[in-house]
Amino acid sequence: MDIFRLDGRRALVTGGSKGIGFGIARAMAQAGADIVLTARNAEELERAAAELRRSGRTVGIAPCDLRETEKLPAWFEAAAQQHGRPDILVNAAGITPRSPAHETSLSDWNEAIALNLTAVFVISQAFARDCIARKRRGRIINIASLMTAAARRTTAAYAATKGGIGQLTKGMAVDWADDGILVNAISPDFIATTLTEPLRNNPDFDAWVKKRCPLGRWGTPEDIGWPAVFLASSAADYITGQIVFVDGGWMATF
Repeated sequence: MDIFRLDGRRALVTGGSKGIGFGIARAMAQAGADIVLTARNAEELERAAAELRRSGRTVGIAPCDLRETEKLPAWFEAAAQQHGRPDILVNAAGITPRSPAHETSLSDWNEAIALNLTAVFVISQAFARDCIARKRRGRIINIASLMTAAARRTTAAYAATKGGIGQLTKGMAVDWADDGILVNAISPDFIATTLTEPLRNNPDFDAWVKKRCPLGRWGTPEDIGWPAVFLASSAADYITGQIVFVDGGWMATF
């Protein structure tokens, strides 16, 4: 159905070279969007872009270290000038420092806050200002987490950032509603990516995930990609400020 299509739109996807970000970028390209991928490693970005170009869409790359938050407004403007103004922003980049809260270093804490939360705000702000100046509607999709609502041991810093993403999503949605900028978040469960490969290779942890999830499996990047397409499409014109748990039923049980 055309209402779910993204033809004529451009999506900027952070963390787009692999994992959830790449899964979302691939789904959006298949739905007709042109794509701009962002991550630190230019070689990984180019490999991901080459794969996405098989869909026939225009795919550009804009390497950036999103932890350098003060540089992000200028980076956003340069990327927009080079690749075209985005209509969709997907904030998928993130890190997960793991240690008990009393052992978490300040540097690990600050890095998690910078990448997982501050960068999301700064890029979203630049995107919103651009949409407002052009009088164009826009969509922002933030990647939250099960830990937007709960926590596990050794994840205090990560949980703090993802809790912040939940409230930031609501705050931005309310502020920018009059400008036609819809802001939502997707909260995945445990997704099978290179980042979680060590956990999947741990037989006890793998068994725990499959037992704990009502659908009995790890999620995939594709499981997150298509809900993101929906939220970016005209089918979601009356949805903003929401945190959508795409989690195989995790939050429905205990």
